[in-house]
Amino acid sequence: MEVTCLLLLALIPFHCRGQGVYAPAQAQIVHAGQACVVKEDNISERVYTIRESDTLVLQCLVTGHPRPQVRWTKTAGSASDKFQETSVFNETLRIERIARTQGGRYYCKAENGVGVPAIKSIRVDVQYLDEPVLTVHQTVSDVRGNFYQEKTVFLRCTVSSNPPARFIWKRGSDTLSHSQDNGVDIYEPLYTQGETKVLKLKNLRPQDYASYTCQVSVRNVCGIPDKAITFQLTNTTAPPALKLSVNETLVVNPGENVTVQCLLTGGDPLPQLHWSHGPGPLPLGALAQGGTLSIPSVQARDSGYYNCTATNNVGNPAKKTVNLLVRSLKNATFQITPDMIKESENIQLGQDLKLSCHVDAVPQEKVNYQWFKNGKPARTSKRLLVTRNDPELPAVTSSLELIDLHFSDYGTYLCMASFPGSPVPDLSIEVNISSETVPPTISVPKGRAVVTVREGSPAELQCEVRGKPRPPVLWSRVDKEAALLPSGLALEETPDGKLRLENVSRDMSGTYRCQTARYNGFNVRSREAQVQLTVHFPPEVEPSSQDLRQALGRPVLLRCSLLRGSPQRIASAVWRFKGQLLPPPPVLPAAAVETPDHAELRLDALTRDSSGNYECSVSNDVGSATCLFQVSAKAYSPEFYFDTPNPTRSHKLSKNYSYVLQWTQREPDAVDPVLNYRLSIRQLNQHNAMVKAIPVRRVEKGQLLEYILTDLRVPHSYEIRLTPYTTFGAGDMASRIIHYTEPINLPSLSDNTCHFEDEKICGYTQDLTDNFDWTRQNALTQNPKRSPNTGPPTDISGTPEGYYMFIETSRPRELGDRARLVSPLYNASAKFYCVSFFYHMYGKHIGSLNLLVRSRNKGALDTHAWSLSGNKGNVWQQAHVPINPSGPFQIIFEGVRGSGYLGDIAIDDVTLKKGECPRRQMDPNKVVVMPGSGAPRLSSLQLWGSMAIFLLALQR
Repeated sequence: MEVTCLLLLALIPFHCRGQGVYAPAQAQIVHAGQACVVKEDNISERVYTIRESDTLVLQCLVTGHPRPQVRWTKTAGSASDKFQETSVFNETLRIERIARTQGGRYYCKAENGVGVPAIKSIRVDVQYLDEPVLTVHQTVSDVRGNFYQEKTVFLRCTVSSNPPARFIWKRGSDTLSHSQDNGVDIYEPLYTQGETKVLKLKNLRPQDYASYTCQVSVRNVCGIPDKAITFQLTNTTAPPALKLSVNETLVVNPGENVTVQCLLTGGDPLPQLHWSHGPGPLPLGALAQGGTLSIPSVQARDSGYYNCTATNNVGNPAKKTVNLLVRSLKNATFQITPDMIKESENIQLGQDLKLSCHVDAVPQEKVNYQWFKNGKPARTSKRLLVTRNDPELPAVTSSLELIDLHFSDYGTYLCMASFPGSPVPDLSIEVNISSETVPPTISVPKGRAVVTVREGSPAELQCEVRGKPRPPVLWSRVDKEAALLPSGLALEETPDGKLRLENVSRDMSGTYRCQTARYNGFNVRSREAQVQLTVHFPPEVEPSSQDLRQALGRPVLLRCSLLRGSPQRIASAVWRFKGQLLPPPPVLPAAAVETPDHAELRLDALTRDSSGNYECSVSNDVGSATCLFQVSAKAYSPEFYFDTPNPTRSHKLSKNYSYVLQWTQREPDAVDPVLNYRLSIRQLNQHNAMVKAIPVRRVEKGQLLEYILTDLRVPHSYEIRLTPYTTFGAGDMASRIIHYTEPINLPSLSDNTCHFEDEKICGYTQDLTDNFDWTRQNALTQNPKRSPNTGPPTDISGTPEGYYMFIETSRPRELGDRARLVSPLYNASAKFYCVSFFYHMYGKHIGSLNLLVRSRNKGALDTHAWSLSGNKGNVWQQAHVPINPSGPFQIIFEGVRGSGYLGDIAIDDVTLKKGECPRRQMDPNKVVVMPGSGAPRLSSLQLWGSMAIFLLALQR
């Protein structure tokens, strides 16, 4: 009876079991891509090496319910790497053409709101080897009182690499070492961290003049080949030497053509010459050919330092610099300084007065100043002094000082700056001194102390300046520390005292300062005033959108709150339901007195008619914002359970599989009880879907629901849609894609068979030490131009969709080439095991198929367990191979290429079981009849009939 119940339960497609399956996130990092792993057990070591410019692929395998969300971050491998700011929200992290700066520790953070997030990390080590750089340095020392000299040569080889490179020095083709040559010393300088190796040739001998090679190697890590650089040392080897055709400071007029030559005076090998400009690149139109630099029609902007550098990797580079100065005059300014001794801020007769004039000139020290009064040159006297380089003013400033100001000193003074004998035009500025010359005052016009504008509009801040001469006005911000003006400047000059702002934003609100400038006016304490800018902007509200779920008949409260705005108050609030205006809700007396910061709407009881979209438009007289509410009694979406152990159950000979679909219901108590689910199943790339209804009883939070999907076709994938239904109607739908997968590993070594239908091929990998790889294909993906009369037409099932593994023996394969397919690592828990598999060996050039067992007790030891050679016909045959490993082990299928291209070998349906192999085997190995041979098969109806008779017999 117990057997009957168990079988009946197995046939029921749906049931509920388990409480509280919600589980915190768990994570594990696995890797793929084009990486090269130095350490064999790299996952436990958490170190993953990859060659620069290859593709990095890291996958975060997660468990937990609900399905965790994954976020990738990393700690910077270098100061320039800011991966944290561009986190990747995906279970798979892929970086194309990885750079050395992207090395570091990568973190996978998985969280699902249950418990604490799971965080795993793996260190990615990017391997690279740059081209080495070889430099030569020579020293000469006097020995024994100048009787003769000793010459010592240092060959310095430097390279950037990861891991640190190994250096090999060669003279010609011979490797150099300390022990073989006393005249040679090889050492690593201090503080070079393994990036430099020096070859020292002591007391240079005739045989030391030779060709030297520095070879660097990272020992073929990640397949990075060695690199080398060679230098020919001769008795004429010398560092570069230079001289210039012009002086180091070259002053020219604008518009002239400038040519500078940098001449080599020494250096062997012949040095390379390079011109550069600081700051910035060479001027547009400049031409550098060898040691000659030409700049046509030079302009003031072309001024700067031009560097000529010669390098030949011997000694230090030679460098010569030309400071090119293009004459120019600009920005003439003046200052009026009343009597400083008497601390006066006004011009008064009988007191001293100083006028100062300055221009920005190149070269500054060559500018010449002249003063004129009323159009005539000013003549110096006891009461009129002209000075240059006033220590209280900017460099190269001319001052005209009037002692004991008389009425006759009133007039117009002109300061003229020039370059004598140069075509650069003179630059002048006038200053009028009279009884009307008064210091400035500044004020804000009436009604303009506070300026209020709407966001996005223009604004104008104004300060009025009185006085003669009237100086420009400087604007700055005072309400925020180190705040800049909208122009991006700390100070902005306005000649008319008006600061104009376009497209004002809310962050421009604040206090602005206007102040008088000291140039082109009085050199006295600045006068200043302040203007307040207020920017009005529309309100910001929360929630911008909210989904409210409630059971039918229960009350619902909708609240729209004001987060920020200017003015910070709600002037009006309008509610709409499905676009239709609702009457305003009653206002409480207390709310009428206070400044409202939210609006509310209460529904006494939720009904089908009151379900739908609600809008609350909130205004503050500047603009409005809207809170959106979706109110309903819809059930939340199901939460698919992704951690079902072995959800796929396959029957390859019938090409069908079943799938165990499990889920929980999100917040089942928030709305009315779920009555049933609507299940839709659609094969990908097809339009038709099969729909089923799944009735349920009371669904509780955390309850695991299950349904077995049957009659799914191998190896197709399906889209599953699941919708809960309540008395209100359909709830939110959840969808997922299910794939046919085979076991990646067989930790328990149960009766599992690898059919190679999944791309992961059950965790099998290609051996990196063989000559070529096994190929996965089926009748639909095989090459239509493949060689005839070899290889199987289909897999063991005879269907075109079924996959198998085979070796392609056409060119460039040669006799004896081997391809190895390696299984996952199994922990031995029994004394005997049986490996069963089907093989296909058809073709006149068939080589050999070998089964090897790799023991992992101490290192890796491969032993032959089974071998077969030669043509066995166009049929699939089965082999059973007993093995008895002594510890953890792997099985290896080795295909060996025969004498020609008609030698394709295939395998399929590999099974590994505990225990001994079947004693009775067909001789030769079991033959499987190919489709179309007329062999009888049991239909599914016959199978179910036999099962029903068996159950009735048990009940009796």
